[in-house]
Amino acid sequence: MTLKPSPRYRQRFSALPRSVTAVPSEARHGDMIEAHSHPWVQLLYASGGTMRVRTEHGVWIIPPRRALLIAPGVLHELTMLSKVNMRTLYIDAEAAGSLVADCKVLEVSPLLRELILALAAEPVDYPPESRGADLARLILSELAAMETVPIAVPWPRDRRLQALCTEIMARPGSPRRLDDLALDAGASARTLIRLFPKETGLHYRQWVQQVHLAHAFEMLARGESVGAVARTLGYASPSAFTSMFRRLLGRTPQHYLAEWKK
Repeated sequence: MTLKPSPRYRQRFSALPRSVTAVPSEARHGDMIEAHSHPWVQLLYASGGTMRVRTEHGVWIIPPRRALLIAPGVLHELTMLSKVNMRTLYIDAEAAGSLVADCKVLEVSPLLRELILALAAEPVDYPPESRGADLARLILSELAAMETVPIAVPWPRDRRLQALCTEIMARPGSPRRLDDLALDAGASARTLIRLFPKETGLHYRQWVQQVHLAHAFEMLARGESVGAVARTLGYASPSAFTSMFRRLLGRTPQHYLAEWKK
């Protein structure tokens, strides 16, 4: 997809008050923050609710207990998939070091969650030698140790493939055959299948599975059952969906449901 910086977007800061700055905010279901970038690293985290983030290279769905690290200069737009309690971190690029080169999803440990919430309760211009500064140092240390979650939906540049991918993202459980979807996109199924690795780095089935994982996390974060997720995504049974999920992530969807209820 092609993103252009929104002329309506205004940076919250002309310069960061501190090397790690936490900003709390609230957003409603359906709210959108138009395409923009920052000269610093951003950690998008919601203590409650789910967000969808788009860049020119991919789509991420970010539920609680996950966060997206975004490198400086990366254009991105946000859509709120529910009411969202955002706790955004802005991190000076020098302080961030090699944390991120583009975008990556992180597991948010209970410790990191509490550190983010605590820093968000401090003034943005906390004194250099203060509780806020101590929290910031601990956050940087914890971020460096966080596990990366392999959930991303890479986005193609070919317009025909974009049309197909947009349809699949909108209706991930649709029973329509690839031949029919390809016809709507203006190319043969064989052509589009051949384009997938070149454009996204994934084969067609792998790409669809990433879409399914992204939507599954969105639904699980809302508390929906594994059976409901499996039906929505077109799986023959909950066990078939669970098998795919565990094969790709090493954990079952039930694991995440139990984790988010804590």
